[in-house]
Amino acid sequence: MKKTIYSVITIIIVIGIAGLAWRYRDEAVRSYERASLPSPVAYIPEPTTQPTDAQPAVTPRPVPTETARPETLKASVNLAVPFTVQAPNAQWEAPYKEFCEEASALMAAFYVQGKPIPNATVADTEMLKIKTFEEKQFGYYEDTTAAETAKVLTDHFKLTAVKVVPDPTVAGMKEALAAGKVVLVPAAGRLLGNPYFQQPGPLYHMLVIKGYTDDGRFIVNDPGTRRGADFLYSEETIMNAMHDWRSDQQIELGRKVVILVG
Repeated sequence: MKKTIYSVITIIIVIGIAGLAWRYRDEAVRSYERASLPSPVAYIPEPTTQPTDAQPAVTPRPVPTETARPETLKASVNLAVPFTVQAPNAQWEAPYKEFCEEASALMAAFYVQGKPIPNATVADTEMLKIKTFEEKQFGYYEDTTAAETAKVLTDHFKLTAVKVVPDPTVAGMKEALAAGKVVLVPAAGRLLGNPYFQQPGPLYHMLVIKGYTDDGRFIVNDPGTRRGADFLYSEETIMNAMHDWRSDQQIELGRKVVILVG
């Protein structure tokens, strides 16, 4: 009997050690990936006033289009988008389990406004403000579509450079990022395959693409995990998972759409 107990304890210890080793290995890989990313680039706003003698003219950033692409595209881009997890105080019950859209909108807005998200208190306060706006505007805050999230950006944060783009391409998204725009992506969360999600993952999710690498991956701020800053998803994963919210909850049938901000 004692041998059996000792054997069980030994197995438990071995499994625990193996789990810790795998976790530290994974964290080491994540640290290496983040260290190898290009330096973050702050938002450069479009000029809004006419030049004067004391204020020289500023050349506007080019607006990318699918029909007029630049001859060359930067090999990699990493925009300086501040990060917050959607549950900043690690409380994953309602409303925070539904705050991926609120967190994504907050990150995009503060990037454009040149503001940091310095701590959990600021993130929590700002997302609750968004929730209040959504409840007044839509009658609910859960599961907002791309169009509704865009309205949060234009009406709550008072941003003007916001565009909902149906049927985006990888090339078009990269051009937008190279022009300093962030890309908000609604997604069928379980198709993302993020190992840090509470499995099987969220039915519906939203995240912020802030850049891309030279080896076919998007740099993302994913609010669905506290490890979501500078997370890397393959282009194929993002495009496959990209689906807007549907009221029948058949998210994988939702349309392909993104929100460009900046």
